Amino acid sequence: MDVNVSGRNIDITEALRESTTEKISRLSRFLEGMDYAEVHFFEENNPRIPDKEICEVTLEGHGHTVRAKVAAPDPFVAVDLVVDKLEHQLHKLKTKLKRRSHPRRSGPVDSPNGSVDTLTEVGQPLVVSESEDGEGPRIVKTKRFIMKPMSPEEAAMQMDLVGHHFFFFTNSETSRAAVVYQRQDGDVGLIDEAG
Repeated sequence: MDVNVSGRNIDITEALRESTTEKISRLSRFLEGMDYAEVHFFEENNPRIPDKEICEVTLEGHGHTVRAKVAAPDPFVAVDLVVDKLEHQLHKLKTKLKRRSHPRRSGPVDSPNGSVDTLTEVGQPLVVSESEDGEGPRIVKTKRFIMKPMSPEEAAMQMDLVGHHFFFFTNSETSRAAVVYQRQDGDVGLIDEAG
């Protein structure tokens, strides 16, 4: 697995880089095909936050994106916590993929190349700008994705894997833009563009 370790407002020591690379590389045993990991460390500057060291990891491979973010008092502890979280998510993904590929289910699950197509992130340029009147929220991060059509069930699984409360996708059943979102009652809602 190719592991890229970076940091913001934190000095990445060689010991931290080696430990992180080793622990993250071992995650590939939980689900084959996870071939790239982006590990980002940063430190919160708020004195009220006891766990200032943040570790965010994004794993990619075979069309899947799995993301986890944790806070801890020490970067080495943060790596251990994020690895535990990712192990759980990869196990959940593997179980869902096995369940979906069971012979009793109808419909194709895999793409022609043998992997489930979801999304591939093209880039994450950081855009910092103030709103025109100086008030209100501002756009601080922009992400662009190559989106492949998927079913609402696949989108819900992808939303769960990236750890967000919503997921924008192209509905393969309607060929239109759609959003799945986490409801307060624990279920998933679907917003589909009217045709």
